[in-house]
Amino acid sequence: MKSSDTSTALLGASSGGGGEKTPKGRRWLWWITFDAAEAKRQALFSLPLILTNLFYYGIVLISVMFAGHLGELELAGATLANSWATVTGFAFMIGLSGALETLCGQGFGAKLYRTLGIHLQTSCIISFIFAILISILWYFTEPVLVLLHQEPEIAETAALYIKFLIPGIFAYAFLQNILRFLQTQTILLPLVILSFIPLVIHIAIAYSLVHWTALGFEGAPLAASVSLWLSFLVLALYVTCSNQCKHSWGGFSVEPFQYIAFNLKLALPSAAMVCLEYWAFEILVFLAGLMMDAQTTTSLIAICVNTEAVAYMITYGLSSAASTRVSNELGAGNVDQAKNAMAMTLKFSIMLAITFVLALAFGHNLWAGLFSGSSTIIKEFASMTPFVAISITLDSIQGVLSGVARGCGWQHIAVWVNLAAFYLIGMPVAVLLSFKFNLHAKGLWIGLICGLLSQALTLLVITIRGRWSRVNLSINDDDENQVIA
Repeated sequence: MKSSDTSTALLGASSGGGGEKTPKGRRWLWWITFDAAEAKRQALFSLPLILTNLFYYGIVLISVMFAGHLGELELAGATLANSWATVTGFAFMIGLSGALETLCGQGFGAKLYRTLGIHLQTSCIISFIFAILISILWYFTEPVLVLLHQEPEIAETAALYIKFLIPGIFAYAFLQNILRFLQTQTILLPLVILSFIPLVIHIAIAYSLVHWTALGFEGAPLAASVSLWLSFLVLALYVTCSNQCKHSWGGFSVEPFQYIAFNLKLALPSAAMVCLEYWAFEILVFLAGLMMDAQTTTSLIAICVNTEAVAYMITYGLSSAASTRVSNELGAGNVDQAKNAMAMTLKFSIMLAITFVLALAFGHNLWAGLFSGSSTIIKEFASMTPFVAISITLDSIQGVLSGVARGCGWQHIAVWVNLAAFYLIGMPVAVLLSFKFNLHAKGLWIGLICGLLSQALTLLVITIRGRWSRVNLSINDDDENQVIA
């Protein structure tokens, strides 16, 4: 494609038949039928994404585990730091990259390959700017946590941990963008291999820095930063050298700077959509710090949040699969196939959630023991397991529906859904049950379950009733034919 055609390609692809309604008699067909071909495609597509998400999340989580085994204060500090990093950084970067699930996904479906590389560079520019702002916030973590009424000793430990994570936020930002770039082109097997290798190396790095150097506690977050940079560099090298990306990656240019505003129209709602949900989980950790016996309660809730996060990495793999399949099919104008792909992903997600819940039910003591050697925390986690199981099941449903929203470009709608579900319903119920009715940690998690239930039901209604079509964002109001791919 010529350079002069790039602007049109980036912004020009008619919505064609993407907006056609499904005939009334077939409206529910994609919910109740089993498409063997689509099931096979989903399985082959989802499994690599699930493994990739787990491997990359494992880098951060393993560092928390290494720090946690140094003592209860270190566990509380590391888990609080990880929660703060997720709230203010990691979740935001995942959300920003969600714009590529719409732009690159639909662009690939419409065979506008060169636009993918331009969108990737635009997203990396945006992510770099926000990473600078986030790193400044992270540097002042301790006074912010104290202002939020966290126990001073835990806040100091968390601040020390997160300062060594600052280099990692830049690598994480670029990493998420490249993941979406490759995922939307169904380049999957390399992702598994190139995410597993850094994870294995990370274990060695973390062990060495924590136990064989004077760094000790500080070695755990530093190891995460080093491993995240290694992960990014390996993927970046693959994109620039692989034949699979020769059509979608055209090299660096100044062209992406002119599309920053268009990217932000999807990136910011996508970031808000993800962050509102992540914040709800992490707010529980902060609320736990306001209760009696803050160290134990904070550690308990943090382990529950990390458990949910691990389960969500599985769901997010399916969510990414749903987003990619839906965006690719909508880009090609195949609305019915997009709906069929979504329904199949949802069925897979529920099946995997049940499998994870059963594993947690039988192995909750072993799992809690990975975070702490405290018998009190392990016992308390056992009593929380049924509630965590319910939240994981609901999260698996909404995760796929959120992926559909990203694939369709409905991020702006999902933002309001998440805001209402978690902050008008979930969090008020959590505060009421935990502090007013003295249900403590259980009350916090029941409130979260109420939020997840509201979110899942609302997104389901939107998915069923919404208009499935290509993204159509005009450059100029008087030019109806120029739309983002």
